[in-house]
Amino acid sequence: MKLIVLTFSLLCINLAVSQDLLIEAEGFEDKGGWVVDPQFVEQMGSPYLLAHGMGVPVENAKTRVIFNQDGEYKVWVRTKNWVPGNWEPPGKFQLKINDKLLQSTLGQRSGWGWELAGTVAIKKKRNSVELVDLTGFNGRVDAIYFTTSDAEPPSSMKKLATWRKTVTQEPLAPKSTKKFDLVVVGGGIAGCAASIAAAEQGLNVALIHDRPVLGGNASSEIRVHTLGIYGHFERILKKLDTEHYPNGSPEAYKDQEKRDNNVKSYKNISLFLNWRAYDAKAIDNRINYVDARQTASGERIRFEAPLFIDSTGDGWIGYWAGAEFTYGRESVDKYGEHWDEHGELWSPKQPDNAVMGSSVLWRSYEAAGSENFPEVPWAMPVARDYAKVKGEWQWEFSRNDLNQIDDAEEIRDHMLRAIYGSFANAKKQPENANRKLEWVSYLVGKRESRRLVGDYIFTLNDAKSGEKFHDAVVMETREVDVHYQTVLE
Repeated sequence: MKLIVLTFSLLCINLAVSQDLLIEAEGFEDKGGWVVDPQFVEQMGSPYLLAHGMGVPVENAKTRVIFNQDGEYKVWVRTKNWVPGNWEPPGKFQLKINDKLLQSTLGQRSGWGWELAGTVAIKKKRNSVELVDLTGFNGRVDAIYFTTSDAEPPSSMKKLATWRKTVTQEPLAPKSTKKFDLVVVGGGIAGCAASIAAAEQGLNVALIHDRPVLGGNASSEIRVHTLGIYGHFERILKKLDTEHYPNGSPEAYKDQEKRDNNVKSYKNISLFLNWRAYDAKAIDNRINYVDARQTASGERIRFEAPLFIDSTGDGWIGYWAGAEFTYGRESVDKYGEHWDEHGELWSPKQPDNAVMGSSVLWRSYEAAGSENFPEVPWAMPVARDYAKVKGEWQWEFSRNDLNQIDDAEEIRDHMLRAIYGSFANAKKQPENANRKLEWVSYLVGKRESRRLVGDYIFTLNDAKSGEKFHDAVVMETREVDVHYQTVLE
C-alpha cells in the first residue's frame, strides 16, 4: 500500500504539529471487488479504483493506515459522479473507518474533485479504511486524504499535480535505473512481436505494459480477435494471435495463456506488467530514457537504452520526447490521395479531427432462473429504446468534438451507458428474463489515435499501387473499412 505522511505547522495559539495522510486508492492492500483502472492517468492524474460490478455491488476494498498523532481529522475523497443529471448518481459509495460507516454518500460531484466524507476521531495508531460500493455501477476513487486543516485539497489538474508532489515529497527522478538494449513500451500484439523479434537477435529487452496480461485489444480483457495474413513473420505472430474465439468470447483466455507463456519463455525479455510509462526524455533528437510507475504501489523506475519502441497505441513516448505527430484526417491534397470514387469519405478537401472510434465489448448468458437487473435511468439518454444482450466490435463510439486521448474516459463511460441501458431494455422482453450479464469490459479498445510521423509516410497511393517495402513485417489483404461519426435521429 502506498501511504504518504505529510508534516506541517498550524498556527493556533501555539505552534502545533499535525500529521496528515494521503492514501492512494490503487494502493489498497485488499482491493476486494474493486479494480485498478490506469487508462486515464494523463487526463485525470492517477490510476484509480473502479467498482465494476455490472449492477451488483462489489466487495469492499480494505487497507490499514498508521496515524502518528491522535485527533479529529476531516476525510476528503477524490472521486466523481460519472453521469451527472436528474437521477441518482450511478457510482455511489461510502467510506468505513475502523468498522464505522461515515454518513456521507460519495460519488456525487460532477467531474473529478474532492468530496468531504466526514470527520473522524482517531484514537489509536493503527486504523482500518474500507470502500463500500453501493451500486455496482462503476463508482471510482482516486485518493483519500485525512487532514486536520479546514482547507480542501486542490482539484485543478495543474494545482493537484503540484500539491501531490509536495505531499509525497517525491524526488524528481526515480531512485532506480535499469539499462537494456531495447525498451518496448506497450504490450499489445505489436509490442510483443517486436520484443520477441529483438530477443531472438540476442538483445536484452524490457517490455513495459500497464495491464496484468499482454495483447492489448486482443487480450482477454478487451477481446477483439486478430485477423489477416501473417506475411513475413508468421512464426512469431502465431505465438501471439487469437486462434480460438470470436469477439467478446471467454475463449479469449486460451489465447491469453498461450500469448503470456510464449513471451515469458524468452529469458532475455524482462516483463514489467502493471507498469505505466509517464515520461520520456530526448537528448540530441534521440530518446535517452523512459520513466515508468507501478500502477498500484507507485514505485518508479527509469529505463535507459539506445533503442526504444513506442507501442503505447497513443504514441505517448514519441509525444513526450517531442516527436511530430498527426491526428484525424489530412486534406486530400497533402499527399495527393485522390480517390474520387469514394468522394469526401476518402478525399476530404479540408483536414479534420475525424477518427474511427473505440469499442467496449460485452456479453450476457442464459442463467438457470429469472434474473433481475436494476433500473438505469442515467443510461437511457444514450441507449434510448435499443435492446441487446451482447455487443461485438460494432459497439463503437466516436464523436468529432471528442478526442480519443483527451476525452477517453468520457468515451468509455458513454459506452458503459449504452451497454447497461440496452441490456435493461432487453430485460423487459419476456424471452430475456433469465439473461444475466457475464462480462463487460471496462477497458477501451481503440481503433485510431495519435500518429507519430516517421521517415516515410505510407499513403493511399502506396496501397493502390501495391508498393513493396524491404523492411515490411506484416501485410493486410482484407478490404479497408472506415467508419466515422454518424448522427442517428
